[in-house]
Amino acid sequence: MLKDCLSTFSTRFQDGDKPLKNSNFYSSFFQAAQVDPTRPCLHLTQDGLWTYSRLLDRIQRTAAVLRQLDIDRGQRLLVQVDKTPENLVLYLACLQVGAVYVPINTAYTADEVAYFLQDAQPELFVHRPEDSERLASVCSQVTTLTLDAGGGHGTLTYAVDAAAPDDLICHREDDDLAAIVYTSGTTGRSKGAMLTHANLSTNAVSLRDYWGWQADDVLLHALPLFHVHGLFIALHCALLSASEIYFLDRFDPGKVLQAMPACSVMMGVPTFYTRLLDHPGLTRSVTDHIRVFISGSAPLTEQTFTAWEERTGHRILERYGMSETIINTSNPLQGERMPGTVGFPLPGVEVRIADEAGEVLASGEVGGIEVRGPNVFKGYWRMPEKTLEEFRSDGFFITGDLGTIDEHGRVSIVGRAKDLVISGGYNVYPKEVEKLIDEIPGVSESAVIGLPHADFGEAVVAVVVPTGDPLSLQTIRDGLKEKLASFKQPKWVINVDVLPRNTMGKVQKNELRQIYNDLFSGQ
Repeated sequence: MLKDCLSTFSTRFQDGDKPLKNSNFYSSFFQAAQVDPTRPCLHLTQDGLWTYSRLLDRIQRTAAVLRQLDIDRGQRLLVQVDKTPENLVLYLACLQVGAVYVPINTAYTADEVAYFLQDAQPELFVHRPEDSERLASVCSQVTTLTLDAGGGHGTLTYAVDAAAPDDLICHREDDDLAAIVYTSGTTGRSKGAMLTHANLSTNAVSLRDYWGWQADDVLLHALPLFHVHGLFIALHCALLSASEIYFLDRFDPGKVLQAMPACSVMMGVPTFYTRLLDHPGLTRSVTDHIRVFISGSAPLTEQTFTAWEERTGHRILERYGMSETIINTSNPLQGERMPGTVGFPLPGVEVRIADEAGEVLASGEVGGIEVRGPNVFKGYWRMPEKTLEEFRSDGFFITGDLGTIDEHGRVSIVGRAKDLVISGGYNVYPKEVEKLIDEIPGVSESAVIGLPHADFGEAVVAVVVPTGDPLSLQTIRDGLKEKLASFKQPKWVINVDVLPRNTMGKVQKNELRQIYNDLFSGQ
């Protein structure tokens, strides 16, 4: 049946004698997967091996369940689940039926989930069974299902086991929504970046070609699936090539090193590389079979780049992307990979440096990084005014990052115009954290900044003005417990008498970053 799906799909959408072009990203994956469904797909820590035939079968059964629940084209599916094969299946089935996939971090608290439910207004919310009690008070107005590998009665997995495969692939146009990825907002409110099927397809094909993806490549995947990096960048390259994937449920240095000799491509955040460098098992022989190591989601320090090359003989390939654009630039596969830079614009992507008025600056000058191309998102979900603010009249997206472009076209990022902190590859917006810290007894006011950290890239640090005795880190973390995801919480607290301000009363966070820049240098 699986090999008949493509022909079935082709005949269901006709315009006279000419089949309609289907821009659904799932159709591109399906064409690659059905060539040899017996090919190994997912090497799992607990459940052995899944072939592409098994993956396709589970996707089609899940698609049938979604259609039984009236999940149709354009409807949102909010998902907060652990990284499992069933999670990947749910994502691809969502695309197959034409729905919009909305993943959120598993660390988000019930209060945070309530915001996403209110904003996305999903037709279905899928979460972990163990979170049912925790989330009961916030999801009473939406249809919910739980997802786990066990398939207990009443779970999505149980329903999928009982369903017959549905091979119909929903027709989607280039501009139709495929996913909404929430990212930090300038007021602390998360914004939903609307990604289209064309965004996913064009960026995946571009990366596959630019990084020289080969038919026999094997991907080492230890990234989460609620993040653009793990879902749209790493997996899409592999899925479009029907490659084998070592699918680790989380990053564990020992397990990564154990899988590494069987793999040829690894993608990770800088934290992966710093932690692997601390492991005695990292040797040249272990990394010998890897064709390319790729890093993103946070700045890679020159120290990590150099140490990795000295230890393994490999030069890490750093690239630059974001939720709104997936990937913009990359260091080359062949040619010089310069530490401290993010390489060249991908084919079809335009990158420029401009001042606040949008005037393009000369080579070498520091300014705002702006991007235009088929990878750039459609806009922010239900935020038309914010969307207009972030785009120039000629279609360039204002990233909020500061950088330069040298005479050869190589892009370097020198900072962020916004106060966003990227810790361990995850976005943390200070205003959201500050608001909650200021509510803790004993805090007069606070300023949250990101400081360089060898492991996390940047560590979240709270600078607080106490009303009385100095406040400890434990006091702050106790006050944030159950209110804020752990990755957003401070890793250090600094007590001060007063926060530095300019004449307009704005806190000078750049001054705080300069004063405490070396806070973690000795760790």
